[in-house]
Order: sequence, then C-alpha cells, then structure tokens
Amino acid sequence: MAAAGASSYSIVEYFGGEDGYRCGYCKNETGNFSRGMWSHTMTVQDYQDLIDRGWRRCHALRFQPSKTHKKILKKMNKFLSKGEMPAGQCDGEPMDLHCGDGAPRDGPKAHSFEVERPVFTETSVQEAAPKAAKSETPLQEPAPSPSVRGPTATPKPGVGADPNRPQCRKAKELRKERRLQKEQLKKQEGGAPSGPTPTTALSPQAKTLEEFVVESLPDNAIHNLEVRLVRSNPPSSQFKASFDASYQVYKLYQMAIHKDPPDKPSESQFRRFLCDSPLEAETAPDGPDCGYGSFHQQYWLDGHIVAVGVIDILPNCVSSVYLYYHPDFARLSLGSYSALREIAFTRQLQKQSTKLCFYYLGFYIHSCPKMRYKGQYQPSDLLCPETYTWVPLEHCLPKLENSPYARLNQDPNAGEVNVLKNLGQVLVLHRRSVMPYAIYARKRKGSGDEQEVQQYAGLVGQSCAERMLLYRA
Repeated sequence: MAAAGASSYSIVEYFGGEDGYRCGYCKNETGNFSRGMWSHTMTVQDYQDLIDRGWRRCHALRFQPSKTHKKILKKMNKFLSKGEMPAGQCDGEPMDLHCGDGAPRDGPKAHSFEVERPVFTETSVQEAAPKAAKSETPLQEPAPSPSVRGPTATPKPGVGADPNRPQCRKAKELRKERRLQKEQLKKQEGGAPSGPTPTTALSPQAKTLEEFVVESLPDNAIHNLEVRLVRSNPPSSQFKASFDASYQVYKLYQMAIHKDPPDKPSESQFRRFLCDSPLEAETAPDGPDCGYGSFHQQYWLDGHIVAVGVIDILPNCVSSVYLYYHPDFARLSLGSYSALREIAFTRQLQKQSTKLCFYYLGFYIHSCPKMRYKGQYQPSDLLCPETYTWVPLEHCLPKLENSPYARLNQDPNAGEVNVLKNLGQVLVLHRRSVMPYAIYARKRKGSGDEQEVQQYAGLVGQSCAERMLLYRA
C-alpha cells in the first residue's frame, strides 16, 4: 500500500465522447453531453480534485435525520429486534446512486471517468448542535419571523389552534417530566441536596444519526446485522472470501430490479463494474486508519450478505458509487438506510482525519424524479458547472426550475479558479517518457492533437493537468 504523496502518477487516456445523445435519467434524446477518459491508474488526490471539477462528487453533512430518515432507521431496528418485515410494497426509492442502467462500458481493461453537464449534489457531514427536525419535507422554507407575520387574531371556533392555550406536547415529553419530578422528590425526601424542581419540561434534544444507528436492541433480538468494510482493490482476504456471496446478491439484484436476463450480470461483468478500480490504495499519517481507495461496505444479516455499498474513501470525502441488495429485503428501504449508514461512517472517519468531512452522492438532475431524493440529505450543495464552486441547494432550485442547465454561482464576476493558463506545462506520457506537452509538440511536429489536449486540460484544470500523465501514442 503506497503512502499518500509518494512519487506516483495518474495515467489517463482522453477521449472526446459524444455530443447530444440520449440521457438515461431525463430521457431527453439529445440532452446528454459528456467527455471521458480511461484511467490506467489514479492517485486518490487526483481523483479528489477531479470530482471537485464535476467528474464525480457530493458533500458531507452537518446532518440531522429528517422524519422520513428516522422512520427508515426505526423500521430497520424493528425488523432486527422483532423480525417484522414492513407490509406493503417497496417505497420505490432509487438504489443505484450514480450508475444509470448499471451496465459497464465496453472497452480496454481500464476505467472510465466522465464529466457531464448535469450538476452534482454535495452534503456535509460535520455535526452541528442537535436540533429537532421540524418537517419531513426535504426543502422547507424557513418559518417567517413574528415581525413579518400578519396580526394574530383569535381564531373562530373550530379553526386553528387557540393561541391563549399552551401548546400541545408529546406524551413522551410529559412522561419524562413526571419522571424527573419524581426523582427530585425522592432526593428531597432522602435529605440529599437537590436542584430546583423543574416546572417545565426540559427542551428535548433530537437524537443524532449515530444514536439512531446504534440504538440498542433487546438481548433476544430476532436478527443480527453487522456492517463490514473490505478493501476491493487490491482485494483483501476478506473481500476474496466473500466474493461469491457478494456476486450472487448482485446478480439477483440486477435481475429483479433492472430486469437483466440471467446471463447479463456475469461474474466478469461484476468484477469490471464494481470490483476493479484505478484508485491506488494509499495511507497517510493524518488519514483514516483504513487508508484511502476503493471499498465494499457489506451488510451481513444473520451471517449472510443482504446488501453491499460500493464506496471510495478519498482525502476529503466518502464517495458513494453504487448499492445493490437482495430483492427479498427491498421493503427495508436499504438504499436510504445505507446512505444514512455511510453518512455516519463518514463522521466516524472524520474523527480520525479532520479534513475527511464530506459525503458525495454524485449527479443531481433536477428534472429527473429519481434523483430528487438526494436533496433530502441536508444541508446539501450543488457544484456550479462553470466556476466549480459549491452552492447551497436551496439557492439553486429556483434556477433549476426555470432551466435544466444553469450557472449556479450567483456572482456574475466569479470565474474558475483553476482555469487552464499554460497548455505547454500539461504532462504527457510518450514512449515511456514523461515530458511537458510543449516538448512533445516540438518532437511530434504536425501531430494535430493540440485541440484535443486543450479540451482535456480545460476540463481537468491546470493543477491536475500538470500532475497527471496524458498518454500519447
């Protein structure tokens, strides 16, 4: 395993891609514009910088679970403790976070990266002071302050709440208050010093995500759930030992959810799609204990794999790539549940590496209903496709309602920070030699590739273009 910052290069081959072809998300026949490159090897820092330029990314959270998220976590805990599978149909949430139809691209044994015009979502995982979730709607407008409200009038009978009466309180809060009062009374009767008897209920603090995730189960719980992190590239011994079981779950998932014929989700296709990775395994003194690179997060229920989350751990983020699960457990909302577990996992890693504080969900296409769920993980940001700066999601929605493509940065004078300035400094790999493009161009007079190299360098930015090696035949 390499140390982060060691002298290694990312080696890529750029291809222009197609213009105006069918988008699998919004179904527009000519709405997809992409550029891509094959990566033979990739350092985690280069990949981190690339996804921050629209090649692949989403932000980690000062996150509090919404009511919907709490219901999903409680549903899982209820299943584990009592064995009760939720009734009714699956909630229909999208489980594939970023991979469209789930089919890998044909091509050489390398790895493709694409930059597309749809913007990305980003969610931050830094923990804020706990606060109660007020609504299960993903993007509720802030409640107006009293100064902007109209005059308060006494409601007519049967219309609204009476403002002269105390607000209704939850039974749970009332029970907690009565218990505290009893404890205070016992202390006073026993002669022990005590503080003032509470006259009002203590302001309840909302549970954190971690408290929901690790909520204790009874000793006689019906099921046992264990989450294991295994490195997929290079494959660890745990990954190799569980490979067949993991593949069988993937095959069932593709057949049931994507309606693939039995011969399509082959073992070799599974390896190319979700196991092979160009990312180098790296460690750093200030990095997480598990290191950086590509991993599978396996969900083991009673000794059997029921779901697998494919993730990349990078210097600043956990990037969620894909999720597949056993179709028998679809009603447990495993897509949302795994995202919540990955957010909690990112927070755990942040305690080991303070800069690793983001969780990336990938593309967000506002006109695609299947992607709207990503906005429920708040606070979230979108990447401006022109300045490559992050903008709060709520500031972007009005623009996206009016146009499928929009510049999200509200400063009209803001420009790209890492704009291409010197094409000659772009590094290329030619005949096993590393050289700046200016020298390569002199050696290869009339090569006619300047426009292609200019396009590549403009998309990856000056910094990455001077670090990565662009292969030239």
